[in-house]
Amino acid sequence: MSQIRNSNVLDVLLWLLRQRQRFRVEGVSMLPLLLPGEEVLVDRRAYWRSPPAREDLIVVRSPDQPSFRLIKRVVLTRQDGACFVQGDNPSQSTDSRVFGWVEPLFILGRVTSRFL
Repeated sequence: MSQIRNSNVLDVLLWLLRQRQRFRVEGVSMLPLLLPGEEVLVDRRAYWRSPPAREDLIVVRSPDQPSFRLIKRVVLTRQDGACFVQGDNPSQSTDSRVFGWVEPLFILGRVTSRFL
């Protein structure tokens, strides 16, 4: 399972230039990698040209509740760009095992680093 790096000066600069978005972790579905209350930086342009890769950490809108955003790990990707996603803490995660494949329009971006 891949790890996530801490942000560096370039990450903060990209955030200041609005090339990254901050996202606060809620819940325990990504334990032990991400703790509730931690913030990550998200590249909203990461998948404009190519779909997510297996193991990428992504932010998606819940297909069941589109106003609800989730951080999940990509398990599988179809040719049409849809992803099957899961939390790292499966017993505490609402993910593709519940709501199915996540279509590309629900994928908001790739997690690049922990924020500060």
